[in-house]
Amino acid sequence: MTYAQRRDLYTQIEQERDSKVIAYVTGDRPGLEAEIAGEAAETFVDHLDKIGVVSRISLILYTLGGNPRAARNITLLLQAFCDELEVIVPAKCYSAGTLMCLGANKLVMTKQARLGPIDPTVHLKLNPIVPGSDPPERAPVNVEDVNAFIEHARVALPHQPIDGIFDRLAQDVHPLVLGYAFRVRAQTRMLGERLLSNHMADREAIGKILDFLCTDSGSHDYTISRREARSELGLPVENPSWDFYWKIKALHDDYVDELEMREPHEPLVLVGDNSEFEYSFPRALIESVDLGSHVYESEGTLKKLSREVRPGLSIDSCHDIRKRDTWRLSDAD
Repeated sequence: MTYAQRRDLYTQIEQERDSKVIAYVTGDRPGLEAEIAGEAAETFVDHLDKIGVVSRISLILYTLGGNPRAARNITLLLQAFCDELEVIVPAKCYSAGTLMCLGANKLVMTKQARLGPIDPTVHLKLNPIVPGSDPPERAPVNVEDVNAFIEHARVALPHQPIDGIFDRLAQDVHPLVLGYAFRVRAQTRMLGERLLSNHMADREAIGKILDFLCTDSGSHDYTISRREARSELGLPVENPSWDFYWKIKALHDDYVDELEMREPHEPLVLVGDNSEFEYSFPRALIESVDLGSHVYESEGTLKKLSREVRPGLSIDSCHDIRKRDTWRLSDAD
């Protein structure tokens, strides 16, 4: 399917929902994952300026997550251009994507759609190094994992002073990373509360939703079905009609194909017998009927490197020389 064919489906959805459609897809191709990020806001502005202020916007959203502040900013931007914001969830909509859903007046979720906790993960240059990684890799630090360690230590070691618990944790995780994690934890809950408060007045219900999404879900990989989102959390979830479902499913399948989400990124395979490989990989999409298709692309060069581990035995690896990561308006139909 091409963008022109997806545009036909967007038009049909606009007519069915009496809305204007914007699709935001951050790909999850293994090794080339994209995420919700601040630079996408400018591209959203381009689409929204073309659309204008309307009664309803239908955001089709597929993502593993990303920056919580960017998610809130994009959601507020969408809200500024419409009276009612609905989010259509074809499949995965995790972490910061779920945070965006909290700002929606309505969620349309397919049978296979899944939301997730909004406990963010910290990626800083001071994060701990993964033991044995070569080249060295920084381990992500989940803010709720940090909090869970401290709370468990308080229960398991009731006579251990809290400063001793912090000292033990700080041996492996830099104090500045811990401080940032606690700050982001508080900020994410605040962002969720403000987004929900735009369309929910029940403070107790808001607290219940945030308790579960921020802490009580247990782990960052917990997934939330539409039944749980509606019945347990009380989110405004709608089931699509059978015909509407197949439109959403066709779009999702095409996103998967275009961004090659089921094909692992294997640099050595791409280089093959050559010494280097010039690449341009599509990693995310922002699309509308009114403006067209913006593609987030990474461009650069893969260079093969060989390292001798012992006489007569070398191991090949690839060095990724990234030239640019940018959104561009595609002229392809």
